[in-house]
Amino acid sequence: MWSLETLGRVRLSRHFYMREFLYSEIGNFHQFQNIPDNPDLAIARGRAFCEGLLDPLQETFGRIAVRSGFRSAALNHFGNENGLNCARNDYPLECHIWDLPDVEVAGASIVIPWFADRYDAGRDWRDLAWWLYDHLPFAELWFFPKLCAFNIAWRPDPRRRIDSYIAPKGTLIRAGAEPAEPPEQRAARYADFPAFQGIIHP
Repeated sequence: MWSLETLGRVRLSRHFYMREFLYSEIGNFHQFQNIPDNPDLAIARGRAFCEGLLDPLQETFGRIAVRSGFRSAALNHFGNENGLNCARNDYPLECHIWDLPDVEVAGASIVIPWFADRYDAGRDWRDLAWWLYDHLPFAELWFFPKLCAFNIAWRPDPRRRIDSYIAPKGTLIRAGAEPAEPPEQRAARYADFPAFQGIIHP
């Protein structure tokens, strides 16, 4: 039997614990609990997400800020029904509900402070988008104007779709499509980025 304290202490990866993903501004303001219906499933998917995507990001760029992590199905539904920037629960790209039995996904909205500073100075969000495309097996990315925050999602099948609300808005690359920019052009965009630091787990 899980207690909330025990759940929060679960270590998902080298850098992340479950507690970081349970915080919800919507839940706090509206006094709505954000607890998984299936903690074991949420943990398993959260581990795959953190080990495969977030740990390498933190190793490469330094601290990663989680803006919105796990959402229970009930909390996400409440957010959607009340216009609080939550997609509907059955939206195919919804990534915050980690414990739906038939939807294998885990994701979060994050900010990379290292890049946010450069974005504020005029850096093109697509420089980061193409770096992520060339280095990580994500399922989807969705970029937002504030702080160049983005949703990043893990799925067993890394579809690698990229969308954005930042101009030029829309879909940068569809799942399974070939990039419009060749590898050398993409690499030139992020030539000044830190060297990729993937984690080797024993």
